[in-house]
Amino acid sequence: MHALLPLTMLVAFAAPAPKGVEVGDPAPKFAAMSDEGKEWKSTEHIGKKVVVVYFYPADMTGGCTKQACSFRDDMSELKELAVEVVGISGDSVENHQLFKKAHDLNFTLLADEKGEVAKLFGVPTKAGGTFNTEIDGEKVALVTGVRAARWTFVIGPDGKVAYKNTQVNPTEDSKAVREVVEKLKADKTE
Repeated sequence: MHALLPLTMLVAFAAPAPKGVEVGDPAPKFAAMSDEGKEWKSTEHIGKKVVVVYFYPADMTGGCTKQACSFRDDMSELKELAVEVVGISGDSVENHQLFKKAHDLNFTLLADEKGEVAKLFGVPTKAGGTFNTEIDGEKVALVTGVRAARWTFVIGPDGKVAYKNTQVNPTEDSKAVREVVEKLKADKTE
């Protein structure tokens, strides 16, 4: 004889997976710790300017470093377009501080160690782990809580998602974002 599953378990199995945020949706409201050890609240940034929120797997890894450095290198052009860039991963504040220092990053990184912000955006995550690297000649073990998929969102000044990319090319992400923002601004002036 088979035991019957409680009704709540049946409902849980039948519940659809969250679809995540789509273009045209209002951006989720969230708060997370920044690389400066301060709480970063989306409500203080989103709706005031264009905000790029990009999720990436882990600090100091190949593709993630290339992606971050491309944003760093294009930051003056992005700032001219009144764009704020925020990178989010499952790394700790301390990991982010090391990452920023090692690569002279000039934008905010947010710690999402449990993947709660990623979940709000519908970004898939998987278990984190430890990544061994060398920073300033010193061996360091960086522990990542979760590894988020590499997804990028552009949120317009109206607070709505204007662009969503789930197939991000790390070295081209900043350029793609810049093109989206330039088009948004051109459409607004027409």
